Amino acid sequence: MRLAIMQPYFLPYIGYWQLMGAVDAFVVYDRIKYTKKGWINRNRMLLNGSDALFSLPLGQGSDSLMVCERQLAHSFDRQKLLAQLASAYRKAPQFESLHPLLQRVVLDPSSNLFDYLWQSIVKLREHLKLKTQLIVSSTVAHDESLRAQDKVLAICESLGAKTYVNAIGGLDLYQSEAFAARGIELKFHKASPIEYPQFGQAFVPWLSIIDVLAFNASADMDDLLNRYTLL
Repeated sequence: MRLAIMQPYFLPYIGYWQLMGAVDAFVVYDRIKYTKKGWINRNRMLLNGSDALFSLPLGQGSDSLMVCERQLAHSFDRQKLLAQLASAYRKAPQFESLHPLLQRVVLDPSSNLFDYLWQSIVKLREHLKLKTQLIVSSTVAHDESLRAQDKVLAICESLGAKTYVNAIGGLDLYQSEAFAARGIELKFHKASPIEYPQFGQAFVPWLSIIDVLAFNASADMDDLLNRYTLL
C-alpha cells in the first residue's frame, strides 16, 4: 500500500491533489500545531492579473494549540469570502461548473478549523474524482508523542504501508535508510510546471486549486493531475 501524510490546507495548490492521487491512502494531520505563517488557513487566488491572498479568520487562541483545537472566528463571513472568490473568477471559462463547489465548501457551517478544512478536502477529492482513501491522523494507532520522521514511520507501520510518498519539500527531512530498515520504500513527489491561459495575461503559477478548476475543463483535469514525477 502506498501512503502519503500531509497537513490540512485550505484549497491547496494542485501539487497537494497530485500527491493524493499518487497514493492509495492519504493521512491528514489533525493533531498538529497551528502555524501562523503557514498555509493552513490561507491561499492565493488570481486578482487583476496578480496573486492575492484569501484566508479564514480564526478566533483567539494560544499559539500552542493544535489545528483541531482552533476555531474559526465568530465574525467569519462565509458569504463575503464566497463573493470574493466569485468576483475573481466570474469571467473564467469554467466558473459555472466551479461555483456550486465553491458554495458547498465555503458555506459549510463547521466552526472548528480542522472540521472546516477536512470537509473541503473531502469535497475537492470527490470533485476531482480521486479514489484515494482519506484518513484523519488521530484515528491511526500510534504514539502521539513522536515527531517528524519517527511519527511518519509509526503511522506507515500502523497502516501497513509498503511505500511512503512525501512532497519534494521534505527531501532533506527523511532518510531512505530509516524507511528501508522498516521495510518501507521512500519516494518523493515533484509537481511538474503547469501553465494554462489566465484571462490572456502573464501566467501566475501555483495558485489555489480553485484557479486550476476555473480555467481548465473537467476533461483536462486527469492530465493535469498526472503531471508529476516520483523520485
